[in-house]
Amino acid sequence: MMDTTPNADLSELSGKSAKVDHLKEIIKQVSITDVNVLITGESGTGKEIVGRLIHSLSKRKHHAFVPVNCGAIPLDLLESELFGHEKGAFTGAITARIGRFELAQSGTIFLDEIGDMPLCMQVKLLRVIQEKVIERIGSNKSIKTDVRIIAATHRNLEEAIKQGTFREDLFYRLNVFPIEMPSLRERVEDIPDIITDLIKKFKQEMGNDITLNMTALDSLKRCHWQGNVRELSNLLERLIVLFPNQEVSFEQLPIKYQIYEAQKNNDFKRNEMTQIVIVNNGDIQNQDVNLREMLHHLEQKFIKEALDKTNGIVSHAAEKLGMRRTTLIEKMKKFNIVKSN
Repeated sequence: MMDTTPNADLSELSGKSAKVDHLKEIIKQVSITDVNVLITGESGTGKEIVGRLIHSLSKRKHHAFVPVNCGAIPLDLLESELFGHEKGAFTGAITARIGRFELAQSGTIFLDEIGDMPLCMQVKLLRVIQEKVIERIGSNKSIKTDVRIIAATHRNLEEAIKQGTFREDLFYRLNVFPIEMPSLRERVEDIPDIITDLIKKFKQEMGNDITLNMTALDSLKRCHWQGNVRELSNLLERLIVLFPNQEVSFEQLPIKYQIYEAQKNNDFKRNEMTQIVIVNNGDIQNQDVNLREMLHHLEQKFIKEALDKTNGIVSHAAEKLGMRRTTLIEKMKKFNIVKSN
């Protein structure tokens, strides 16, 4: 519910792209101030990570960082969650409860998905920002607050203002220092570093890791990543469960993430029937083929030939094919290839 860890490490923002370097710089700049921050960007881009870093680099770092997901708490509970309540304030309030603002005293409160906050609560939040006081439900006693507010949303709040679903005065109170998170599509060059850092993290948590061969890595760099870094993290975690301590090939990726080079330029779609040239025993002929089936057929053919030439010694065949022994074993299982004695 809250984090009082004082340490901050900007390496949590993986990558060396210009966008990431710029993000790190503005985090350093705003951290030494006490202004409210509004972080915008698509879901899964790491908005809460940035919020935690700002807190951990600030003078408030020895106090609590309290995250609240404004979209996940029902309206009838949100006011109590934020401001607390007194015993008997409503049915079920059998004891008094401290709200998140009180828990964040002298620290930072992170209001995630602020764009989902109902208008009636926006009014009360505005009063807290303006007057720096809160009142628990069922009490008429004002409690002074000293809390930095960092808000985040994937919504376009300026559009929400036009639609009447977000208060303009609250927007300007929160948007003192805006930070826009780049999508993963905007920093494709960071994907290898992000993958490396995520795999290290999962190694510590799960005890296993994976490696990705170049074809698989190239494929992931071409994906759309609608869910951004969170989607990439989920994929890697799934691959570690499926292929612990193994090299993952292009073919072992879920179909959704198997993106051919030609698809990048929309030259063709996977499994499309395409007119191509085939070399077969020295003869060249034009045929209509299913590209995916042809590639699988050629892969099986080369594996069998390599095993035949090395008398079924898998390590020698793997070396000849330019792949790891474990990868070759997985492919042999996949294609049901039995080495000859």
